[in-house]
Amino acid sequence: MGGLALGKLKLPRITGYIIVGVLLSPSLLSIIPKETIGNLDVITEIALGFIAYLIGGSLYWAQLQRLAKSIIWITLLQSLGAWFLVTLVLAISGHLIITNGTFWQTYFPLAFIVGAISCATAPAATMAIIRQYKAKGLLTTTLLAVVALDDAVAVIAFAIASGISQPLVGGASNISFYQMLGGPFLHIIESIAIGIVFAVALIYVAKLVRTRELLLVVVLGMIMLCTGITNYLGISSILAGMVVGFIVVNKVKGAEMFLVVEKIEDVVYAVFFVLAGLHFDLSVLKVAGILALLIVVTRYTGKYMGARAGARISHAPDSVKRYLGLALLPQAGVAMGLVLLAEHSFPAFGAIMLNGVLASVIINEVITPPLTKYAIFKAGEAGIDLHEKGRGTATT
Repeated sequence: MGGLALGKLKLPRITGYIIVGVLLSPSLLSIIPKETIGNLDVITEIALGFIAYLIGGSLYWAQLQRLAKSIIWITLLQSLGAWFLVTLVLAISGHLIITNGTFWQTYFPLAFIVGAISCATAPAATMAIIRQYKAKGLLTTTLLAVVALDDAVAVIAFAIASGISQPLVGGASNISFYQMLGGPFLHIIESIAIGIVFAVALIYVAKLVRTRELLLVVVLGMIMLCTGITNYLGISSILAGMVVGFIVVNKVKGAEMFLVVEKIEDVVYAVFFVLAGLHFDLSVLKVAGILALLIVVTRYTGKYMGARAGARISHAPDSVKRYLGLALLPQAGVAMGLVLLAEHSFPAFGAIMLNGVLASVIINEVITPPLTKYAIFKAGEAGIDLHEKGRGTATT
């Protein structure tokens, strides 16, 4: 109902789903208790694996080769732009957030880690809006590729930031090269390897299936198993799911393994974003309001300017130069996973860092979907929202 109501206001349905979740959360109407929300996290993980599979399935190798230069430049510059600007501003204004800290042991490490986390872009919100409005084109293809690569960049950036910050906080001078780069690269390779294994298994098993209903069961089963194994091993389920979808769509003729999931696609998005809204915590906004606002503003600025610079250097089309930066702002699952790790590693300022990032994620989840929709429509890549067909929402 929330999604349909927001659709009538020409806003993305996921904004309505999030608002419904916020209203049901313990911070407002408290219809769903906090204890229950924790038990629902497994559903969120499975939904995110499903969404990652769809993102991978939207990346065609021929298109990626044609846009490779733009994708690489934009990915690097928008990630580094967010990392640098967030780090700079938070380090300078750290005394406003923590009054009894020192620059090198508190303010800079906090800023450096939050800046690295800011590299991540949430794939779920982006994918949901692209699917809702049937978007296709150069902007959409570039956007999906950049979002897919952002997770890997964020994991590496976070590892470097943590590896440098831990000796600073502890007053030591030695920094382990393996701690900075070796571990993260190993996790990325493991995620890709598991994705390849499940893609090969899915392609093989799908050949034995004779009905669409059973094929849907097989696809969902593989996604759930892949998500479970990657979570158990502590590696990226998002990256593994993207690899599965990417290999399947580029190796199998026809799109049957993606067409069968379209029947449940809207249900998955509704469940995922309502659950995301349930994590809304009003007290978090009060405690870490200044930090959250600084993160939101500096991250937006860094990503937007970095995307424009990357698009200009790579001579990307005008639509990519003008609007891609607006669609790179959602932030959710990966950021929360990384900040939870940071909270345990840096107890001196872990709590305030966690609250600040969580509050910024809450703000992002509400205000960024309309910006992504705006970018897609201004680029002229929106098709038809099937739920609004016949009400004059078609575009070219």
